[in-house]
Amino acid sequence: HKLVLENPDSISKVVLQKGLDAGTAFEILSIDIADIDIGKNIGAYLQMDQAQADKNIAQARAEERRAMAVALEQEMKAKAQEMTAKVIEAEAQIPLAIAEAFRAGNLGIMDYMKYKNIMADTAMRDSIAKDNPIGTEPK
Repeated sequence: HKLVLENPDSISKVVLQKGLDAGTAFEILSIDIADIDIGKNIGAYLQMDQAQADKNIAQARAEERRAMAVALEQEMKAKAQEMTAKVIEAEAQIPLAIAEAFRAGNLGIMDYMKYKNIMADTAMRDSIAKDNPIGTEPK
């Protein structure tokens, strides 16, 4: 449209060259352009609206993926807590099994002392590895 505004005669030249009056009862002698009024570019507005709609869809999909990731993270935390609870439950059975082994004669005092020594060594290694004082629970 800038070219037309600079040279309005180009419209009349194109119309006369294409022979738009051919096959009609009229003959175009001249085209007088008194005023050029530039309207809205509907195609550009439609493209902008489509781009905005595409952007909104992409944002909604990204938000959906983020929500799914958060939900999966929460599921993993719940599973980790469940597994920790199972480990604690299993560790609670150890003293009962040791007592039963003593009663049945399958575990002697020396075996028990070796077990306690191994547990103390493990606690010491954990405290050194995690920089915790001995006797405190590792983080």
